[in-house]
Amino acid sequence: MRVALFDSHGYDRESFAAVTAGFGHTLTFLEPRLTAVTAPLAAGHDAVCSFVNDQVDADALERLHAAGVRIVALRSAGYNHVDLAAAARLGLPVVRVPEYSPHAVAEHAVALVLALNRKIHRAAARVRELNFSLEGLVGFDLHGKIVGLVGTGKIGRVAARIFAGFGCQVLVHDRAPVDALVAELGVRPVDLATLYREADIISLHVPLTPATHHMIDHAALAAMKPGVMLINTGRGALIDSRALIAALKSGHVAAAGLDVYEEEEGVFFHDLSAQVLQDDVLARLLTFPNVVVTSHQAFLTREALANIATTTLASLAAFERGQPLAHEVHARDVLAARA
Repeated sequence: MRVALFDSHGYDRESFAAVTAGFGHTLTFLEPRLTAVTAPLAAGHDAVCSFVNDQVDADALERLHAAGVRIVALRSAGYNHVDLAAAARLGLPVVRVPEYSPHAVAEHAVALVLALNRKIHRAAARVRELNFSLEGLVGFDLHGKIVGLVGTGKIGRVAARIFAGFGCQVLVHDRAPVDALVAELGVRPVDLATLYREADIISLHVPLTPATHHMIDHAALAAMKPGVMLINTGRGALIDSRALIAALKSGHVAAAGLDVYEEEEGVFFHDLSAQVLQDDVLARLLTFPNVVVTSHQAFLTREALANIATTTLASLAAFERGQPLAHEVHARDVLAARA
């Protein structure tokens, strides 16, 4: 099968090249993001492979279909960037990678907590200028602190285990039952209001759906404990960025670790160091000394990349053989999330 990989980078080439021989696909690595404008680049290919910041809307899908593409594979667990109803209308199956490495993302969330708490980013910058002062670098013990995890899927469960290992009290909120996690770790399931009110650190591990869009808004932030630390390694639009800026300015939020940003498309994954940043909201977030922003890299481990490549190519091989697609997503999945 001929596969066009959009928004591809050096690490994609390495990870896919390492496993492609076992599947027999022919891969074309394309640097541009997949949009309606770039979709014609897929001409001559049977499949396209898309990443999280592509725009796989109805227009793009129609152009892919016209170019002869027969299936869309996502190098991600999330699929909020795809018009699944349009894909179904055009007869284009959409497959994803539902699990690549929950450890990678959960560990990155904890790394953001540690960096913010112990001011690692500020200390590292200081000593490079031979400033070895410790003023302003006081942190706190994680042991005994209350951590609130919103979402207890695979990533949330791994995060719960890590924080429990630090000796934290772990609160969890999820629509799904958490009995097994309670039995394993002694976590406490609570409603969102309780989690906001009690948690010293809040980490988001839910997908972006119509129901979770801007779930962290002015009201949610105001309901949180003063001095809370907020971590987001899920999707950027879970947080209303302007509301977060206001809470940071007032001091109500003491620190924020963001691996994702709601307007990251066209910014993250690119070197813009020679340009003027046009996003005023992101530029403001980057001015706070108590904010750490990473460029959607929580997934970026060797193990996760290998799993993404293997799962994606296996799905395409199954499609080529006419076998059931274990990781196919449908428009009904969005409707279920909206309910």
